[in-house]
Amino acid sequence: MAKNSKSNLSEKQSISPPETTSINSAEKIKINRRKQTSVEEYVSKILHGDITFLSRAITLVESTNKKHSQKANAILNACLPYANNSVRIGITGVPGVGKSTFIETFGKYLTNIGKKVAVLAVDPSSSVNKGSILGDKTRMEQLVTDKNAFIRPSPSGTSLGGVAQKTRESIILCEAAGFDTIIIETVGVGQSETVVHSMVDFFLLLKLSGAGDELQGIKRGIIEMADAIVINKADGDNIKNAKIAKVEFNRALHLYPPKKNGWTPKTMVASALNNKGIDKIYATISTYIQQAKETKYFEKKRATQSKNWLYTTIEEELKKRFYENNEVKTLLKKEIKKLEQSKTTPFNAADKLLKLSNNR
Repeated sequence: MAKNSKSNLSEKQSISPPETTSINSAEKIKINRRKQTSVEEYVSKILHGDITFLSRAITLVESTNKKHSQKANAILNACLPYANNSVRIGITGVPGVGKSTFIETFGKYLTNIGKKVAVLAVDPSSSVNKGSILGDKTRMEQLVTDKNAFIRPSPSGTSLGGVAQKTRESIILCEAAGFDTIIIETVGVGQSETVVHSMVDFFLLLKLSGAGDELQGIKRGIIEMADAIVINKADGDNIKNAKIAKVEFNRALHLYPPKKNGWTPKTMVASALNNKGIDKIYATISTYIQQAKETKYFEKKRATQSKNWLYTTIEEELKKRFYENNEVKTLLKKEIKKLEQSKTTPFNAADKLLKLSNNR
């Protein structure tokens, strides 16, 4: 009897697959189902505000895989008629100015008054290993759990101005998902914030008082682009310094020519930590948007941004195709060796490479 039991057990073991094989098969089925998700299903889920599918669609948009890009473009085209119905706010400032804390406090204020907020937070990528921390979700503990908020950290990569290359496409998807306020947090590198300015309706610059940069550290281009300057961390012993900085920035703003839309940039103080001044900042943004829409400047600016977006996309695609050209890759290696041996100049090498690319 025992012998038969042992025999039966042996047969069962030979018939049944190992436990690890069953797990692997389940994972494969799950992966295959994900790969087979249709464009129509993506769009339907996004339009119904499904955060999971929104995140997956943004991942497709950010992917460099050609198949993913094709699918992402199809999703974007289908979502486009449902986009362009939000207020886009760019927020920048030097590291340490308190951008994440400010955005969380500001975001919570917006959701409390009935807004749906999407935060596209761009984390700096390392120039050495290309890695990125992507820690904004951990810094915005309250906002990340808000059902009316969506936080998407993305690596800045090599994008100019510290903004992810596909941020514009992500904006469209978030708008289609029903988010009426899009906040874009930039790295705050202080040199090429033009990229952010070219995709938002309102550009907010966060500054610190008492850091020795009230006037000396002002970047002319950023100040000219700013629609409002907020002296953050105006709390505790720093309140007096914040008020002094506000006066100095107001004086500095008067030295700049008036904006084309007739808007006079505002300077305010706030404490994101203590939730002070946030309501005034929102009131200022609302006033700006209302004025821009009444004067038709809002639509004109969006149209100009779309045109610039086209040019940028063409430039990026041309650059991509250039470096993906196998003949260019081969010649590039040769020309770099010549450069290292001082047998050619960068200009001659570039001319050769471009001619090869054009004749292809």
